[in-house]
Amino acid sequence: MPPHPETWLCVRPEGLWCRPGEFYIDPVRAVPRAVITHGHSDHARPGHGAVLGTSETLAIMRARMGEGRAGDSQQALGYGEALAVNGVTVSLAPAGHVLGSAQVVMEWQGSRAVVSGDYKRRADPTCTAFEPVVCDVFVTEATFALPVFRHPPVEDEIAKLLASLALFPERAHVVGVYALGKCQRLIALLRRAGWDRPIYIHGGLVALCGLYEALGVPLGPLLPVPLVKRGGPAILAGEIVLAPPSAEATPWARRLAEPVTCAASGWMRVRQRAKARGIELPMIISDHADWDELLDTCAEVQAPEVWVTHGREDALIHALSLRGVRGRALHLVGFSEDDEEAAPVEAA
Repeated sequence: MPPHPETWLCVRPEGLWCRPGEFYIDPVRAVPRAVITHGHSDHARPGHGAVLGTSETLAIMRARMGEGRAGDSQQALGYGEALAVNGVTVSLAPAGHVLGSAQVVMEWQGSRAVVSGDYKRRADPTCTAFEPVVCDVFVTEATFALPVFRHPPVEDEIAKLLASLALFPERAHVVGVYALGKCQRLIALLRRAGWDRPIYIHGGLVALCGLYEALGVPLGPLLPVPLVKRGGPAILAGEIVLAPPSAEATPWARRLAEPVTCAASGWMRVRQRAKARGIELPMIISDHADWDELLDTCAEVQAPEVWVTHGREDALIHALSLRGVRGRALHLVGFSEDDEEAAPVEAA
C-alpha cells in the first residue's frame, strides 16, 4: 500500500517540508532547498540555497529581490516537466494566480500530494489557467472560504469602471492594485474591454509591468504619472491611473483631477472594508478562488483528504466533511490573506 502523504509531508517552523525530498514548499525562512509556487512576497522569500520554480517565477524573484538574494542557485521547471529529487518526482502544474504561478505535484512510492499555492479559476489573459491534478492529498488556500464570497464576472466590474469614466470625464480614476498580478491583469482586462488609450501607472508598478512585457505578456501603452509643480493644475482628467493601494491616501494622489478612488480586490465584497478605506468605486476582482470555486476544485482533484492553509479554514473543512472529504487545518504561519504587500509609495 502506498504511504499516506502525512508520513512524508509535514509542517515545520520553516514551512511545509517534504521529508524524503529534503525540500520545503514556499518556506517562510531561508532554507537549503525550496520549491516556490509564485512570486508574491509571502511565498517567495529571500536567502534560500537552491530554488526551484517556473522560469517566470524565478525571473520575478530576481527582479524583486536582486540576483544575490533570490537563491544561491535557481533551477527552472516548465509546466508538466518532471524532476527526480531524492526519489520524489516533482512537477509543476499551472495555478492561474499570477504569471508563472504553479501547483507543486509530488509523487513518492505511489502516493501523490499536490500543493496548490494560491490559485484562481477565472480566465486571466496574463497567466496560464489552473489545471486540476487528481491526487491523494490536496493542499488548498482558503482566503475566501466563506459562502459570502462569490465573485461576480470580472467583465461586470470592468464595465463599472468604464461607466464611471463616462459619467465623470472631469475626474481621474485611480485604481488601487497590487504590483504583481493584479496590476497587469487589470490592464489586460481593460484592453480586452476596448480601452486602447494609455493607462497611467505609479512608479512602484513600472518594473513588474516591464517584466511582464519582457516575458511575453502585452500590456499596450503605459505612461508614468506626470510630475507637476506644487500648486499647479490638476492632471489626468478622464484617465485611468493605477497605483499601489497605499498610494491613494498620500500627497502623491493630490496632483490628480478630483480623483475617484477605486480598488480592485476580492475584499471589496465586504462593504465595511471599502468604506473604511474611503473607496468610492469598489471593484470585486480577485486573484483567488471564491467559495464555490474552492469546493468545485476540491471535487475535481478527487482527493479523499484536503489540507487547508491560510484563510477561513474551519468553514471549508466543515463544508468538505459534508461531502465525505476529510479536512485538516495546517496552521501555516507567515502567509497573507491579501494578494501581497503594497508596493512602496515613494516611487512616483
